[in-house]
Amino acid sequence: MYLTIRHDTSYRYEATVHYSIQQLRLTPASGASQTVRRWSIDAPGKLDAALDAYGNVLHTLVINKPHSEIHLRVTGEVETVPLADGVLRDPPGPIPLEHFTCATRLTEADAAIRELAATVPGLASPAGLIALSGQIVERVKYRAGITEVSSTAAEALALGNGVCQDHAHLMLACCRARGVPARYVSGYIEPGDVPHSASHAWVDVWLDGTGWVSIDVTHAAFASERYCRLAVARDYEAAAPVRGRRIGGLEEKLDVSVTVSAQMAQ
Repeated sequence: MYLTIRHDTSYRYEATVHYSIQQLRLTPASGASQTVRRWSIDAPGKLDAALDAYGNVLHTLVINKPHSEIHLRVTGEVETVPLADGVLRDPPGPIPLEHFTCATRLTEADAAIRELAATVPGLASPAGLIALSGQIVERVKYRAGITEVSSTAAEALALGNGVCQDHAHLMLACCRARGVPARYVSGYIEPGDVPHSASHAWVDVWLDGTGWVSIDVTHAAFASERYCRLAVARDYEAAAPVRGRRIGGLEEKLDVSVTVSAQMAQ
């Protein structure tokens, strides 16, 4: 499948910004599930490229002259392939698997999360992971505007509402509570007729003897050819598509527009 992606991000500030730095994890890498055919980022300044500790492509944008807005535009095409039961054929990656069993601030398990994690007896198969996803979305209904990017898995579970990021963090918390390595994935989905955004978050779970299994918790389904992967990490904070700091500006207005369209590969 060919995915054509456009992602526009605009920041407008109430007052002049004197300095800003943005870290962009907005560039996918080719792997077993996808091949990048074309990709570009238009930004108001030089982008310095590097790989972060997880192997994600990281661009840094520094603007050290007065400005009142920042516009970023990402466009590209990615060819994807189906995954049987969500199983990636990529290697484990540069980070030891034990790293992905450690809780973070966003994925710390409380008593309610440990109880939720225990509702599925076995997590040693892709089917078990789908069953756990179903339990999560039953307990946390998809509803935008209730949680924030700083909300924890425990907070989302207590509220009973959240978005894909919250579902992913809950899955991570449940897996890690049971000693199963799991990592956060940020990226895009060709949404079809579902009401969820084209920007998306899901998880990879490591199963011994199988490898990484890619699970879209929000849809209780395997992530497959409708998905474009951008970055992986232990949680959103380390995999966020755009993160930044600034001096000045006062209030900020953020506008984001993402479109993903799909065509079958010839």
